[in-house]
Amino acid sequence: MQEDIISTPPNNKINLTSHIVPITISDKVAYFFVKILRFSADTFFGKRYGHRAVVLETVAAVPGMVAGILIHMRCLRRICDDNGWIRILLDEAENERMHLMTFIEIAQPNWFERIMILLAQVVFFNCFFLMYIISPKTAHRLVGYFEEEAVISYTSYLEEIDSGNHDNVKAPQIAIDYWKLQQSASLRDVIIAVRADEANHRDVNHGFANSLSK
Repeated sequence: MQEDIISTPPNNKINLTSHIVPITISDKVAYFFVKILRFSADTFFGKRYGHRAVVLETVAAVPGMVAGILIHMRCLRRICDDNGWIRILLDEAENERMHLMTFIEIAQPNWFERIMILLAQVVFFNCFFLMYIISPKTAHRLVGYFEEEAVISYTSYLEEIDSGNHDNVKAPQIAIDYWKLQQSASLRDVIIAVRADEANHRDVNHGFANSLSK
C-alpha cells in the first residue's frame, strides 16, 4: 500500500495539474459524480470562493472520518492491521475541518448557507458511507477527483486575489495558529497552505484507490 501514497512537496512545488484519467467504470462513475458537484458549485456560487469553500469543505471533511471508521471496524472483525490507513484518514478529516473553520471566519455565511452546510453534510455522509461499503476503491477515487477540483478552485481563488477582484484580508488567527503562519499573514497565505493540503489529499486518495485496485 505505502508505495502508492505520495507526500506533498513544498507549497511552491506542488503539481497543480495532476490528474488521473478515468479508465475503469468505477473511476468514470467517481469522476462523473465529482463533475456534477463542480457544476453545482459553479452555478450557485460563481466566483464567491470564500462561500464556496465553506460548503465544499463541509463535504470534504466527511470522507476521511467515514473511511477511517469503516476500516477500523473491518480491522476489528478480521483482527488485522490497518497498515497506517486509519491515522492518515483521520488526520485528513481533521485537516479538512480546520479548512472549514478557517473559511467560516473569512466568509461569515448567512443562515441560508448554514442550512446548505447542514443539508450537504447529511446527504453526502450517507451517500459516501454506502459507497465505501460497496466499493472503497471508487470512494477513494472520488475523493481524489474531488481534491483535484479543490486544487483548481483554490488556484482560481488566488488568481482573483492577485487580480484585485477579492480583498487580500488578514488571515484569521485560527489559520495562523494551525499552519504556524506569521502574524502578518494574509488570506493569500492561507489559500496557498490550504491548496497544498488539498494536493496532498488528492495524491494520497488516488494512491489508496490504486492500492485497492491491485
